[in-house]
Order: sequence, then structure tokens, then C-alpha cells
Amino acid sequence: MNVGIIGAGAIISNFFQFASEVKGMSLKAICATPTEEAKILEMCKENNIPSAYTDVDVMLKDETIDTVYVAVPNHLHYLFCKKALESGKHVICEKPFTSNYKEALELVELTKAKNLFLFEAVSTRYIPNALKIKEMLPQLGNIKILSMSYSQYSSRYDAFKAGEVLPAFNPDMSGGALMDLNIYNINFAVTLFGAPKHINYEANIERGIDTSGVLTLDYGSFKCVSVAAKDCKAPISTSIQGDEGCIVIPSSLNVISNYKVLMNKTDAKQMSADGGEEVDYNEGKHRMYPEFVEFVRMIKENDIKKMHEMLEISLITMQIQTEARKSAGVVFAADK
Repeated sequence: MNVGIIGAGAIISNFFQFASEVKGMSLKAICATPTEEAKILEMCKENNIPSAYTDVDVMLKDETIDTVYVAVPNHLHYLFCKKALESGKHVICEKPFTSNYKEALELVELTKAKNLFLFEAVSTRYIPNALKIKEMLPQLGNIKILSMSYSQYSSRYDAFKAGEVLPAFNPDMSGGALMDLNIYNINFAVTLFGAPKHINYEANIERGIDTSGVLTLDYGSFKCVSVAAKDCKAPISTSIQGDEGCIVIPSSLNVISNYKVLMNKTDAKQMSADGGEEVDYNEGKHRMYPEFVEFVRMIKENDIKKMHEMLEISLITMQIQTEARKSAGVVFAADK
């Protein structure tokens, strides 16, 4: 997999922390805006990347590249993914996949027509701890409640309160708490349980954007409550509760650093706040490492079936966030 990167933000700095460890992946180029040229030239030097571009259309003509990693602001995901697919390149797109369900569906259809690979890069689906949790769900009995909370006060919120609108709080750039943080919670719910029967989003809205909110997903036999906030902070926690036991995750769902299994029919100490044994299958790897290993494998083995399984999660996730925003009155420029 020979990769050309579009973007030079913080997520790319994270990517460089593990990229050299991914067997079968070679970095061929990076592209950003002309004002970021000095930055990407330094990135090329530090990470042994042969080429730097300040024009996406020029980079997409680079025949040494077969896969494009799109890591730009949310509202540009659709545009650059479409350009790359139309250029005959496989695509890895950072989360959130697109601004709305319509855009996501169009990209999936284009991928099929072009016979290419398209992936959403969202660590939640690939982390070993997440896969193990899915495997052991039957031990919990009948699931009753899924509770997820990811509140992380944003330094950008201070600027927002002062009147400066940065991308994270800009409806024209597909920002907000749902798209930035709750999207991980949605991905986790869909990865484990698929599509819900009913969706509702109660959000705190300021100047047309959700700075925090409570998403409820009704799965019929059980209920899901998902909280995410960029305007306040609280301990991060997830619990999957069944009539035989529960799983408790003390970290955000893009990391899942460890988890505990607490069974109902056991001693009281295990069910206490500090009870249960911590479990960790992540082996100390960077949270993004497993997804890129799997992207390389799927392309190498032409595993189209697995790709479409992952794209189905992306489509359901985008359908949920689109309907959730609609229920809260949050409208993006891409929706108009």
C-alpha cells in the first residue's frame, strides 16, 4: 500500500508515531495548502517521504501512489475522497466519514463502480479490546443498557465564547460535539449492535452548533444513552449492562485502554466501584495501528467482503448522526 497523505494537522502527527511499524505500507507523498509548505517539507524530511505537494490534483497524478489518506477538516472529507476515487486511488478517510448520510452513500456507490477500496479510519472498530468485548457479549446475557460518556472540555470553546469560531464549532465546517466525540460512541454501538430502531438527540446549541448533547438510541430490547461534550468535562466511562453481568470501560472509545468484566452472580466486592480485574489485549500499540494493519491486509488479500462490512458500519453511523442532528436542529452547509 503506497500512501499519499492529504492534510498536515494533529492527526497526521499521531499517524507518524506508528506508520513505520505497519508492514506493507510505504509513505510516498504528503499534500497540504501552500501556507503549510514549510511544515510538510519538514514532515517529509523527518519521515523519509519522497514528495511534497501543495495541489491535490497534482498529487493524485503521482503514479507511485495507489492509496490516499484523507485527513482534512470534516467538511472536506467528501470532496477529497471523491477526487481520489475518481483518480483511481484507494481511499482511507479520517472520521467522521462525511458530513451526512447522502455524501457517504455516494462515496460507497462510487467505490463499487470504480472497483476500489474505501475505508473510514476510526480506531474504535479495530482496537483488539473492542473486538474482544464484541466476542464476549453473550456472557453478559440479555443486554439492557449501553451507557457511554465522552466529555472533554475544548480549549477552542474559550475562543468560541469570546466570539471566534474555529472549525470544531463551525456548522459550515461540520463541527460540533456529535461529530467530534459522540461519533466514537456511535461507532462503538453500531460495531457491537448494528442499527437502532429509533434515534433522538437533545443538544445544547450555541450559534447553530451542538457544544454538548445527549444521544439516545432505542434498540428495542435495550436502550443506549450516549453523552458527549466539548463545553464541559467529566470522567470518561462506558458500561455495557446485561442481566448476567456488565463490562466497564474507563477510557474513551477511540482508545479502550482496558476494561473490566463484572458478573452479577458473584461476591459484592467484585461489583463495587474498584472491583473486577482489568483486561487488556491492546499490547501497548498506538490506538490507530490496528486499523492501518487491517487496511493493508484487506487491499493485499482483496478482501472486498470485509471492506463492505466496515462500510456498512460507516453508512449506519452517518445515518444516525444525520438524523440526530436533524432532531436537534443542527444544519451543516453540506446539508443545504
